[in-house]
Amino acid sequence: MGYTLNFAVVWRNFDRLLEGLALSLGLAVVSILIGAAVGLAVAFALISKYRAASWPATAYVTLIRNLPILVLVLFAYFALPQMGVRLDKIESFVAVLAIYSGAYLAEVFRAGLLSIPKGLTEAGLAIGLTPMQIRTTIIAPLMLRNVLPSMSSTIISLFKDTSLAAAIAVPELTFQARKINVESFRVIETWIVASALYVATCALIAALMRRIERRLALPR
Repeated sequence: MGYTLNFAVVWRNFDRLLEGLALSLGLAVVSILIGAAVGLAVAFALISKYRAASWPATAYVTLIRNLPILVLVLFAYFALPQMGVRLDKIESFVAVLAIYSGAYLAEVFRAGLLSIPKGLTEAGLAIGLTPMQIRTTIIAPLMLRNVLPSMSSTIISLFKDTSLAAAIAVPELTFQARKINVESFRVIETWIVASALYVATCALIAALMRRIERRLALPR
């Protein structure tokens, strides 16, 4: 085909790719932390016996899970300013990814909450704990331990979703790779290196989550 691989240009700009990767990880961590808090609150609402709590939570999860995240990103960055809500590109993307991750984590947490024996709640009430104390000190920790495998897949997926921030010119890994590609015309080399960085990072995240799972596993 006449195309000769030459990674020299990519290596000269490797620091830019690492800066983009660092930003991608930062976006993912902040978004997931916020999304986990949102997801936990929504999960409790989903299993609530009060319709005033469960119906809005169900509507939120259904709506967000059925919208492409790219549509949400473009809406937040381009449409919200027309409604008087002005966020910079990083803030708008973090907000979208947090809302998006909250909807998915809510379902993960809901399944985990339903797996907790109801007798634990009754035992907590019997020793004088309030419902909030039972949720925060007994139910939530046990639930998180149970859902760690599912959370691992969700976290990795959300990290990969940070690539969509390139659509609004957030200088994360995909944006930096695309910029180097345009400047150097080394299409194959640029995307090989960028892909390798994504694969290596996802593998590290998976290994870290497995380590956490082993440390928190109940003795058999």
